[in-house]
Parts: sequence; C-alpha cells; structure tokens
Amino acid sequence: MSPDFFSSSAAETPWVIVVDDDEAMRDSLKFLFESYGLNVEEHDSVESYERDHKPHARGCLILDHNLPGMSGLSFLASKGDKLDLPVVMMSGCDKRDMRDRAMELNVLAYFEKPAANDLLVETIRRAVGNA
Repeated sequence: MSPDFFSSSAAETPWVIVVDDDEAMRDSLKFLFESYGLNVEEHDSVESYERDHKPHARGCLILDHNLPGMSGLSFLASKGDKLDLPVVMMSGCDKRDMRDRAMELNVLAYFEKPAANDLLVETIRRAVGNA
C-alpha cells in the first residue's frame, strides 16, 4: 500500500483521533498515520477528547479501553448512537468480555496492543470510506 492511498484535497484529508493515555503509543500512532498523509488529533483521556475535540468531515476514533477517568467502553456506552465517528478499540489487556462488549457497542474493530500497523491502516482506510 502506498502512503498516498488516502489522497484527497487537504480540506478532505481524513482525521484519526487517538485517545490513549500512553504517550509513546500516541506518538507511534501519530507517526504511522501521518506517514500515510492523514491528519491526527491526540488526547490522553476521554475527558480531554470531550473538552477539546473539534468535529471533522471525515475521520475515525481510535480509543484505548484502559484510560484514567472514564474507560473507553464506558465512554462508548454513554454515547450510544450520538457518536458520529467510526470507532476502533484498542486494549493492552485483551479480555473476551471486553471485546464482546465493544462489539455490542458497534466498534468497527477491536485490537490487542500492539496491533499490526498494516491491519490498523487498512481498518482506518475502511472507516473513512476509502475501501
């Protein structure tokens, strides 16, 4: 896959919004997605996301489960159908009940950390409508 397969005008370039309390993980994901020409917005908690997130025309939310304050799953459950972004859930502590609950909450994909870069990129590509 070439880094420009997301190509579009700058105004239409998709956003990946990363919510993860691990700074190294945020940095790694930012580097990965920016290398494909995507815009990246980072948050270290759900509370930071809710306070500072600015809606984008196209995008995808990558959400860690184990966060300070509200967990990723609790956040999804509280939003119901009001979240206007496809969600990819990630967790360093993969448990079947968490995975099942995430799927019940309509996440696009669920990955155990660390996730393979090619799978993440392909999932984001599908999420933003370039499949």
